[in-house]
Amino acid sequence: MKSLTSHTVAKLAATGLLVLAGSAHAHTGHDASGLVSGLVHPLGLDHMLAMLAVGLWSVRVLPAQRAWQGPALFMLALAAGAVMGALGFQFAMLEQLIALSVVLFGAMLMLSVHKMPAALGLGMVGVSALAHGMAHGAEAPASGFAAYALGFLVTTAVLHFGGVATGLGLRTFMARKASAVVVSLGSALGLTGLYLASQV
Repeated sequence: MKSLTSHTVAKLAATGLLVLAGSAHAHTGHDASGLVSGLVHPLGLDHMLAMLAVGLWSVRVLPAQRAWQGPALFMLALAAGAVMGALGFQFAMLEQLIALSVVLFGAMLMLSVHKMPAALGLGMVGVSALAHGMAHGAEAPASGFAAYALGFLVTTAVLHFGGVATGLGLRTFMARKASAVVVSLGSALGLTGLYLASQV
């Protein structure tokens, strides 16, 4: 547990800083300008739930020394998707895909109590992150993209930390009931995602 806690947090922090040094879930009609908008941008319900789920899933499924890979991969794909979105590239039915990614992460949490290939899960994390990033990029300001990107990446990293902390807390304080709690959370996440998709 000590190894998971210290190394996971350290690697997540380092990866986040590297992504930020190298560098939008608000949608059409939202203000998207500057650092503050970037910081607030990921606080839409669908994006926020997805970020928390990625952190929790990574702690549940990946080996201790690799638990940082889920959040790191998401942030990298998110940044790439934002650039693509800013350049005008988008998946068809993007809003529906983002809502359905919440359903996907709910299912992944439910399946985390069983054995599933980590590579498959990471692939789904990456594709989902690309869609979220495209939505970010489509709403990027005409100028100041770097500050805007910095903002949404910082908030995304914080949300990932929240998911990781939840996973560690369940393992530490509710070890015997952790699987049941995760399945319940996954079910709630899936239902919420279906509701969000119906509202798009």
